[in-house]
Amino acid sequence: MMPHIAAIVNPRSGGGRTGRAWRVIAAALEKELGPVRAHFTGGPSTPHFLPAAELTRRALKDGAQLVVAVGGDGTINEAVNGFFENGLPVNPEAHFAILNAGTGGDFRRTFDLPQDAEGCVARIAAGTARKIDIGKLTFVSEDGSEATRYFDNIASFGLSGETVRAVNRATWPKMLGGNFAFFWATLTTAMRHNTRPVRITTDTGFDATLNIGLGAVANGRYFGSGLKMAPDAEPDDGLFDLVVMRDLTFMDLLTGTGSMKEGTHIGGEKVSHTRAKWVMATPMGAEPVLLDVDGEGPGRLPARFEIMPQALTLRC
Repeated sequence: MMPHIAAIVNPRSGGGRTGRAWRVIAAALEKELGPVRAHFTGGPSTPHFLPAAELTRRALKDGAQLVVAVGGDGTINEAVNGFFENGLPVNPEAHFAILNAGTGGDFRRTFDLPQDAEGCVARIAAGTARKIDIGKLTFVSEDGSEATRYFDNIASFGLSGETVRAVNRATWPKMLGGNFAFFWATLTTAMRHNTRPVRITTDTGFDATLNIGLGAVANGRYFGSGLKMAPDAEPDDGLFDLVVMRDLTFMDLLTGTGSMKEGTHIGGEKVSHTRAKWVMATPMGAEPVLLDVDGEGPGRLPARFEIMPQALTLRC
């Protein structure tokens, strides 16, 4: 094993922009960091197979001391999953960094990372390391089996679970940018979305069955391409911020998007907010309640969300 820097690259992220820009990105990385071993993701992910996670895990076992995920929030999430195997870190001393090049860019916003590649590389090269929490999610996958997945940013359910599937299926909306793609998907999904009863319990004693429009278990602050879902979340405080929006109507979304953009929806009449080390969400009706995990849709409720304090070192 030789210590080295690895880049996990999703050339299809951002509608293929990452692949087209890779030579420029690689040159910037090597100028600031030295030689970089690039690993490109191949086929699509499934609930039981995450290509970027496999590449990350292999790179760490081969001696990578820094892994840079180059892609969108989904690629970043997969790479984070590669830092763990059987519930344990593959290499506790290794650092993680992100170079966002996808549709949403929500994880980078919590750390105020630059949007451009050169700015991101400069921050990575500065070498500031921060221990952050990671979420562990146990859920029902699309094929009905139990699955486990780690998340760095926000795992949510309800409207967001349906919206993220619409975003990932979309083609032409992505050509107009990530913000438009998420706005378009949210509106078209909300027009046919119905709230669903979900029982939510936490280690702090929260126990309620609510008609869920959207529930978010947040480690980071942003999702949905810039919506400040959990404005007070801190990714290193050992706690999730649980934000639940109940009895949502289409008009609530039309009139409330601005407040979600600014994070002022917290404290609203239809919004509950608490903090917890673990959250359990169980559907109480017949209709499925879908998950959104860092911009991907791997399955549905019931699900258990557990915090793993300071489980990953982020170079930011």
